[in-house]
Amino acid sequence: MEDRKLNEKESLELITRMIRETQENVARYAAYPLLAWGYTTVIVAIVIWYAFLQTGSYKVNYLWFALPAIAGPITLYFARKNGKRGVKNYIDRITGQIWLVFGVVGWALSLVAFDGKVDILFIIPLLMGMATTLSGCVSKYKPMVIAGSVSIALSFSILFIHGADRLLAFAAIFVVMMIIPGHILNKQMKQLCSKN
Repeated sequence: MEDRKLNEKESLELITRMIRETQENVARYAAYPLLAWGYTTVIVAIVIWYAFLQTGSYKVNYLWFALPAIAGPITLYFARKNGKRGVKNYIDRITGQIWLVFGVVGWALSLVAFDGKVDILFIIPLLMGMATTLSGCVSKYKPMVIAGSVSIALSFSILFIHGADRLLAFAAIFVVMMIIPGHILNKQMKQLCSKN
């Protein structure tokens, strides 16, 4: 490649193109963690609900360990793909830290829940709804703010549901909290990328 000096117009165009490409590449994979964790959570909750109805054994709750085993690698795959395509900005780092804190707290509470001292089917949607809302606030993305806020409110409904049906309510909350905004974001990002 030939080295030559760029004039002001060419330099500005190059910078603008690089910024746009970085935004497009980051945006292209932004919805995948929401969809991966949302769908995996819903599927695992329904499998546990069904298994409990068939067996009556609370040991089916060990199937929850499938959640991070499935969604974690999917998230890492897309994070690596996304990481190769641009630099993380401040909002990405803050959002990542929000999910890290809420994820670690949720994981710790999930382990304690095996002793039956924590109503995990109430607390996890509450915590994840708060993380979704905060992520939406930080990124100024209204569908996530709305979905997270609705999920926080819906998490309280689980306190009034008894038996295995609590798992279905839990799954429904994750549809609202992660799957719906994930698909909205994915669609918007595809449209943004196709315009440029």
